[in-house]
Amino acid sequence: MPIYGDGLQIRDWLYVEDHVDAISLILEGGKKGETYNIGGSNEIKNIDIVQMVCKALDSIKPLPKNKSYFEQVKFIKDRPGHDQRYAIDSSKINREFGWQARETIESGIYKTVKWYLENTKWLDDVVSGEYMNWVKSQYN
Repeated sequence: MPIYGDGLQIRDWLYVEDHVDAISLILEGGKKGETYNIGGSNEIKNIDIVQMVCKALDSIKPLPKNKSYFEQVKFIKDRPGHDQRYAIDSSKINREFGWQARETIESGIYKTVKWYLENTKWLDDVVSGEYMNWVKSQYN
């Protein structure tokens, strides 16, 4: 698993179902023309996310001989201009809608890893490009 640079870049992470819930709230009660930022208030280093993903994999689908998936991490040269931090201020949606993410970063990562492991056909279709047939059937 390649990690850019030292993996210390910081991002704000949000579980997908929490994101969908926030979008639904905005669609139902948001003011026309307003902007609402949706964030998880989970600013965390990329390397810490990778460790959580590996821990989830170690738990759900252990490797032989008690090896950890984290042993597959390789630090590679960082790309030019890579931002060290992305952040978002979601206080407006918190204030106006009382919205907060339900999942912690740990539970969201665990659920995400588990979903991918249980939906390998979907992942295979994305990687192969087969999903584009579905997109074309829906939007053409």
